[in-house]
Amino acid sequence: MPEQADGGPRLVIAFDYGLRRIGAARGDTLSRTAAPLAALSTGADGPRWQEIDALMRDWRPALAVVGLPYNVDGTDSGMTRAARAFAAGLSARYGLPVELVDERYSSLEAQDRLKSARAGGLRRRRVGKGDVDAAAACVILERWFTG
Repeated sequence: MPEQADGGPRLVIAFDYGLRRIGAARGDTLSRTAAPLAALSTGADGPRWQEIDALMRDWRPALAVVGLPYNVDGTDSGMTRAARAFAAGLSARYGLPVELVDERYSSLEAQDRLKSARAGGLRRRRVGKGDVDAAAACVILERWFTG
């Protein structure tokens, strides 16, 4: 995991790219923990860049991480290509490095975590699809931290 040139912590934003929503999470290289930010809606033309612009403006990350949705056997799928295109768009639009992480089963892991938190009384409201997308972005970022 890269550090800043001065060795200081770096803020990182992770994305779980989807055709309906894009989950977002943030973390830093010092604590190596991730926290959900939001589930951003997508339009017929793809990402709603103005929503991503606001996140980038608010958090000013040094790096972005995008999950790659491979098939179970590790081969690319149509969504893998779409996520790579989204990652390239992030890099071009914001001029920052973008790293890619295998996201297989991240949504299932996120859903399990959220349901366990609710069952344990740590979460009061129902788990929605947007919650799962943002939590999946956390899983993706945690994988990057440990990768």
